[in-house]
Amino acid sequence: MADTTGNPTATQVSTTPTPRKSSWKHIGPGIVVAATGVGAGDLVATLIAGSNFGYTLLWAAVIGCLVKISLAEAAGRWHLSTGRTLFDGWASLGRWTSWFFVVYVVIWGFVYGAAAMSSSALPLQALFPDVMDLEWWAVACGLVGLVFVWFNKYEVFEKVMTVLVGVMFVVTVYLAIRVTPNLPDAFAGLLPVLPDEKDSVLNTLGLIGGVGGTITLAAYGYWVNAKGWTDTGWMKVMRLDNRVAYATTGIFVIAMLFVGAELLHSANVAIASGDKGLIQLSDILEKEYGSATAKFFLIGFFATSFTSLIGVWHGVSLMFADFVARYRTSRAAKGEEVASGARERSWPFRAYLLWLTFPPIVLLFQGQPFRLIILYGVLGAAFLPFLAGTLIWLLNSTRTPAAWRNGPLSNAMLVIAGLLFLVLCVKQIWDQPWSEFF
Repeated sequence: MADTTGNPTATQVSTTPTPRKSSWKHIGPGIVVAATGVGAGDLVATLIAGSNFGYTLLWAAVIGCLVKISLAEAAGRWHLSTGRTLFDGWASLGRWTSWFFVVYVVIWGFVYGAAAMSSSALPLQALFPDVMDLEWWAVACGLVGLVFVWFNKYEVFEKVMTVLVGVMFVVTVYLAIRVTPNLPDAFAGLLPVLPDEKDSVLNTLGLIGGVGGTITLAAYGYWVNAKGWTDTGWMKVMRLDNRVAYATTGIFVIAMLFVGAELLHSANVAIASGDKGLIQLSDILEKEYGSATAKFFLIGFFATSFTSLIGVWHGVSLMFADFVARYRTSRAAKGEEVASGARERSWPFRAYLLWLTFPPIVLLFQGQPFRLIILYGVLGAAFLPFLAGTLIWLLNSTRTPAAWRNGPLSNAMLVIAGLLFLVLCVKQIWDQPWSEFF
């Protein structure tokens, strides 16, 4: 994303750290946010879009990546320009932000934990059908994620995420090439045309909003600090890192849209929504290209799901630890504290890890409670408008140094993101069966 914040004055330059050269060797947090943000649900949603509309909505997937770039860049810029964490910025806007965050992470984490474990278990059960039941595979995935994040610091976490992203990349690109995409139709799909279907506008907005991450966009700034980037000298590096993140996300999403358009749309084959749609895709791939391709896809499916699991286990636990530290001390929360690794060793970090792992196991065996699922959907839909709105507020105020406040392009992108997610939030709230809730 272009630098829209302006350049520091001579006086400001003399008091700021020396800028690091924007180099590929520094890339890391962007890989983490891309891996965490693109889960199995994102891939199947894009697959279904390709199945239903062919290449028509390719442009929407691209715009979705651009919108998320602006949000992640803004979060990273806040951390680097102020030296403060995002939660510290939220706290400066009023206590209401703390209440929203706490309610959100408690309910969201409880339901998401079960969903992430189930999603990681599905491809393992398909690969090893006679080993154990789906629920026990899910428990195993959750426990492995817990142990891995509990005992490893950011450096190891990033390396493992990078390997799994490599697996995701190879699998999705291989499938896109294997189905032989129609490149003229694909390029035509870059033109902003709506499909001639009922609710096409809302379907298109849903695809744009569903590309790559929710709370992980807010966690990006924390991973930037955990990498050791704590001041404006890393700003150019962070921006390159962020672009790489969403270029990677774009490749994943576009590749799956190609698969949907060529393998499903052309044959008029429908698959189920949700993670089980990817199991159906595995069966279709086996019929079309053989068992080796199907198993290769299931390995990529597992990498996609498990990166989202351990990414949330680490990133959201880091945010929760920062919230508790800020709440207990009532002093500014600094990025240096995240960079030191102190947050990852703290009891709030590990307490939230346990919350993500053990209580959701109950849901794996007993089913998800109806009212909780409604609240989960509403809170999840409300988070991105909250993130966009608060970033606009923080980055246009005196809380941010003048040299790093929003420029016109950044403001425009964040406003577009906020309006987009507000529309999707209202639709999500409207669609809930409230009459059955009470």
